[in-house]
Amino acid sequence: MRSPGQQSHVGRVPVGRVPVTVRTARWCATHPRKAIAGWVLLLALCVGAGAAAGTNKGSSADFWVGEAGRAEAMASGSGLTPPPVEQVLIERRAGGPAAGAAGPGEPGAAATEIRRRMAALPAVESVAEPVVARDGGAVRVAVTLRGDKETAKQDVDALLAQTAAVQKAHPALLIEQTGSASISVAVNDKQGEELGRTEMISLPVTFLILLAVFGAVLAAGIPVLLALFAFAGAVGLYGLASWVFPDAGGAALSVIFMMGMAVGVDYSLFYLKRAREERERSGSTISHVRAVELAAATSGRAVVDSGLAVALALAGLYLVGDVVFSSIATGAILVTLVAVGGSLTVLPALLALLGHRTDGGRFARRRGRRAEGWMWAAVLRPVVRRPLLALVAGLVVTVALAAPTFSMRLGTEGKETFPDSLPSVAAYDRLVAAFPSEGPAHLVLVRGEDPAVPLRRLAEATRGDALFAQDRAPVARIAQDGRTALLALPVPYAANSAEASRSLERVRERLLPAAVAGMSGVSGAQWAVSGEIAAGADYAAHQERRLPWVVLFVSLATLAVMYAAFRSLVAAALGMLLNLAAVLVSWGVLTLVFRGTWAEGLLGFESLGFVGSRTPLMVFAILVGLSTDYQIFVVSRIREAVRRGVPTREAVVDGIAGSASVVTSAAVIMVSVFVSFLFIDRIEMKQIAVGLTVAVLFDAIVLRAVILPSAMSLLGARAWWPARPPRARAGAASPDQPGTVTGDVARVRGSEASER
Repeated sequence: MRSPGQQSHVGRVPVGRVPVTVRTARWCATHPRKAIAGWVLLLALCVGAGAAAGTNKGSSADFWVGEAGRAEAMASGSGLTPPPVEQVLIERRAGGPAAGAAGPGEPGAAATEIRRRMAALPAVESVAEPVVARDGGAVRVAVTLRGDKETAKQDVDALLAQTAAVQKAHPALLIEQTGSASISVAVNDKQGEELGRTEMISLPVTFLILLAVFGAVLAAGIPVLLALFAFAGAVGLYGLASWVFPDAGGAALSVIFMMGMAVGVDYSLFYLKRAREERERSGSTISHVRAVELAAATSGRAVVDSGLAVALALAGLYLVGDVVFSSIATGAILVTLVAVGGSLTVLPALLALLGHRTDGGRFARRRGRRAEGWMWAAVLRPVVRRPLLALVAGLVVTVALAAPTFSMRLGTEGKETFPDSLPSVAAYDRLVAAFPSEGPAHLVLVRGEDPAVPLRRLAEATRGDALFAQDRAPVARIAQDGRTALLALPVPYAANSAEASRSLERVRERLLPAAVAGMSGVSGAQWAVSGEIAAGADYAAHQERRLPWVVLFVSLATLAVMYAAFRSLVAAALGMLLNLAAVLVSWGVLTLVFRGTWAEGLLGFESLGFVGSRTPLMVFAILVGLSTDYQIFVVSRIREAVRRGVPTREAVVDGIAGSASVVTSAAVIMVSVFVSFLFIDRIEMKQIAVGLTVAVLFDAIVLRAVILPSAMSLLGARAWWPARPPRARAGAASPDQPGTVTGDVARVRGSEASER
């Protein structure tokens, strides 16, 4: 009896050498009902476990960064953290009474009713006296809540209900509520609604594209179904993972859905198309099970390599040391891994179970694939005939589009960046216009002997300075221990404005050090500045410092994955450089679009003059993973041709043209998913959508059609260094070589023969 690793008779290949992707696909295809039931059960367990565990929301301390974070820690430790405050703004409508009037149904009466109603709520700690604006056009009532920012988000609905009731009783007035809690709740609710609409757009569009590709309803529905399964399973696992990497809220679920649709559909598409090709190549003489096995040896392996590359690229976000990026990385990695698992298990089971019902119109499919292959071959042949000229032209386009990257300005989302279609955001804008001191403020913390003294000096130094609000004199708050004090210095400008930045620089570098210099015991004094402006500036600076390390890690990780996939250092390095080129082009276009105003009407946004500080890193990590996805699939097809003995230049044309149908379809689907996120009325999501859409289009048009083929044509056989392609006649069958895609196919076919 032979041992498992012993060589079998001539023409037979040891089953033990068959790749694990093939063995998995074989079992799932021959036991489809068990595989499908097991997958559904696994997803149900993921969703159930996530629901039972709940989601661990990040605390305020998780968001502290830089000097602003140190100031927040000082305030928290001394009991000086400002409590959550909601403001009720009462304004007269056109032709209405003056805001200071106090008769029934007038602004004064409305303010009195607001105070009475709010004071009766358990969540309210205190209600301040009404304050009338200098021009008499508005009145505000400050409502201080118990607890912290997180509990305020849970309690704010009760306050909003009372505000709405007073508004109903006083229709001649405009009565609205604003504050950090009400704005946060409104933004998150709106984003959730728009994400639902995005799903309603992207799902049918994706299905229609797949229907055009496959010509069969079942074949088109399978990738969409698996993408939704991946999203559902990842959301459940994300709840569990949040107890290790806290959930930062915001865009995390949006990114999980975006990635789930992108990779879930792509991986299914790669696999399904390859299984069809194997059936067509054999004249439909092989079974669907055998076609699935052959697809597992090629596209299955590419899916594994791609999934690993995407996961590693996203893992680079952990290096940022930020709860937002950690939560996004966790969710995106989970949805990618679930999508890979579904493509390797339940997809083969479905293809085997459904059989001919997924085939579609064979004649139309062949004619479409041949026409597309012919078209791509016609485009590529001039490129490989004059590769140097094509490469130079491609690089010129790349440099021109990437050049604006070097003038990119980063900023942070804030109240001024949220859509003013939300009543709480619009009310905030009017509140700040009427009461400048209610806008963003520098929160200055000083610890030492008699800390109120330097803060009084600081307040005096800002008097009459146009960079600071002058409608209310700032007053210091002193902690119970008497050693820590806080002073809020309001700024009458948007948090991301140049004036706000100058005021922060003036406080940190000149005014505060000068004020502290006269303290007794100054050697032991501590001071720091926080607030919305300082936190945004420190956060952006933190991203800029971490960006090079993330780029280095992700680049080396993808280089290693592509080397493992191709066994070629040159091909892996070329793929890494192409990824970086796509990223730079994406950043350059982001700068062009969002720093200026020319695209405001086209994309439905109001230019802030900067790119969100989180956007470049997020686009980089997602894009490198997805771009590596394309690289692995396309270069694997080129490598297959080279392993058959085809010269590299011809192999480039054959490989790119041969994979054109599936890669182009995948690119169109990705673009449709990313474009759907432009309908979310939040500038950060629009920036991510534009960056990823531009990168995918650039990858498909310039990188894949011009730079990649021209570079590989110039390199020739050196493109596969240190490996050497076999010297065989063109069209010759490849030997059974370990670590090659063609060798994997040979082992599958050899294993099939040994079983027979």
